[in-house]
Amino acid sequence: MSDLVPLTGEPLALDLVNTRPAAGDLLASPDGLRTWWTLEADRLPDGPPTEVTAADLAGVQAVREHVARALARVRTGAEPAAADLAALNRAQRAAPAISELVWTGSAVTASRRRDGTPGVRLAACLAEAAAELLADPAATRIRECEADDCVMLFVATHPRRRWCSAARCGNRMRVARHYQRHKPR
Repeated sequence: MSDLVPLTGEPLALDLVNTRPAAGDLLASPDGLRTWWTLEADRLPDGPPTEVTAADLAGVQAVREHVARALARVRTGAEPAAADLAALNRAQRAAPAISELVWTGSAVTASRRRDGTPGVRLAACLAEAAAELLADPAATRIRECEADDCVMLFVATHPRRRWCSAARCGNRMRVARHYQRHKPR
């Protein structure tokens, strides 16, 4: 994943879109996907496998592209392209989630499970997270960071929030403004 640091903590579908910052692609290789998958492991049903394949990477990258295009439209109130929605639906159908019932000896428990290879399950899970986000009215509150060189997206939980991260871009922009105001002429 090189020295680029991913922005995490937004809805999972936004974290996925944010794996492509202005400088580089955090999911450019199977190792990059494995590293990101490990960072997001607590939000995903399965941890990353020992080996991530090129096919796993291609599936996740395809989901990311469709999510990014659909979000770009939905956040402005426009209709997303039917092809993007259809692709996200296909990704979910490739590894449908079922509630698997198990007797524990004293009670029946249900846990969500998907069939398929790890990459197909991951792509399906990410497509499902995208479906939830796209259908959420909060999608219209998704903004792009106002820092000059940042393309990260975030859900504006406060109307005055302007940056993806106060520590990441906010401080840098405040320092730049201070420098502009106080630099010698």
